[in-house]
Amino acid sequence: QVQLVESGGGVVQAGGSLRLSCAASGSIFNINVMEWHRQAPGKQRVFLAQITRGGTSSYADSVKGRFTISRDNTKNTVYLQMSSLKPEDTAVYYCRFVTFSQNYWGQGTQVTVSS
Repeated sequence: QVQLVESGGGVVQAGGSLRLSCAASGSIFNINVMEWHRQAPGKQRVFLAQITRGGTSSYADSVKGRFTISRDNTKNTVYLQMSSLKPEDTAVYYCRFVTFSQNYWGQGTQVTVSS
């Protein structure tokens, strides 16, 4: 059974930085795309960033220039380096892995940015 486990969330002041990690456990192969999404209270989950197996990344406009996604294929792990954090970045952050036949979600990690 595949599980994605996020870590690195917490409370940070506005302008600060956090680094999230998401690691897969279990038998998972051929992860094509790794993604980060977030869901703020009372709002829908939204896409933030993705990175392909070859390392091509793309970002939502709301985080472009502030967040950086990276991955380690040898560890089946994706990272999200978040800088210049704003109170509006407060949300539960989720990772998602997409293979040829399946997609998997993590359980989420809370990020709170205080003003």
